Amino acid sequence: MLINQDFAQFRAKSLGGSDVAAILGLSPYRSAVDVWMEKTGKPIEIKDSLPLRFGSFAEEFVASEYCRHTGYSLINHPYAITHPSYPYFGGHIDRFVTKASITPSSDVAKLEYARGQLAAIDGAVIEKLLECKTANPFMQQQWGDAGTDQVPLPYLCQCLWYMAITQVNQTDLAVLFGNADFRIYHIARDLQLEQMLLEKADYFWNQYVLKDTPPPAQSEADYQNLFTKTTLAKSVEASSELVKSIGHISKVQQRIDQGEEELSKIKQQVMATLQDAEILTYQGKTLATWKAPKPTVRLDAKQLEKDHPALVAQYQNTSQSTRRLLIKPAVSQEATYKDVSQ
Repeated sequence: MLINQDFAQFRAKSLGGSDVAAILGLSPYRSAVDVWMEKTGKPIEIKDSLPLRFGSFAEEFVASEYCRHTGYSLINHPYAITHPSYPYFGGHIDRFVTKASITPSSDVAKLEYARGQLAAIDGAVIEKLLECKTANPFMQQQWGDAGTDQVPLPYLCQCLWYMAITQVNQTDLAVLFGNADFRIYHIARDLQLEQMLLEKADYFWNQYVLKDTPPPAQSEADYQNLFTKTTLAKSVEASSELVKSIGHISKVQQRIDQGEEELSKIKQQVMATLQDAEILTYQGKTLATWKAPKPTVRLDAKQLEKDHPALVAQYQNTSQSTRRLLIKPAVSQEATYKDVSQ
């Protein structure tokens, strides 16, 4: 397990393994703007979820399964390790793999280097690195066969990053899908890809973080994070190119509506086939399920406020909502037919 204080301090002052994919635009969970806001001390939403907590909790189990399958021993060194040439690059390695039968104490571990490579910890020779993951069984199509290096790109970037930091030449990635499928993937060091990652990260750190200049926004969420406040009654003039883009909104919305209508018809076909059945199969494989969820208990806030207004007032607070973008339908329709270039 990581030392929480050490982990928090390190993340605030350096780029870590989970930041790399976001910087490259490969992470489904974070963007380059998210990383920039974190590193420059901007207010950010602390993301927490059951899958994240379970992944942290299950790390020890995944590591023990790795030992069971491979016969290797593991060293848990919970402190950050930095790149020999870039002190603002680093990471927390899940485990170090060794053939030593007795693992050293992580509390007093001494790191030993040979020709720039992390070679041993308290005399135990490092064979490779280990990354421990848990994954949703429904996402297995994103992974290749066990024993290959075919892992999702965010995890590949993370493994390459840790090999760059430690100069160790191989990482094993152990992943548990649900509670029934355990796999081990083998990722070798790639110096060309490693150099690309380091260059991109160095550019990001020097051009955006140190200059406190945000990287280009890549999503609506990025713009919401960058421009949370407004200047009252301030207006700007749109370019002709932007007016043309707005003019296409109605056509795009029409295609979306048509797609949603087609999707609804397919769902209706599935429902008509299932009727009171829960599972739709084809040649022994499940195609769809239609099950009633477990009952949920919800607070009737309106009735509570009606019956006990004084009590409700004690627990109310005001929160700032995100800005709402509203594009006028009349303007977009007009822009479709008007030659805005004149």
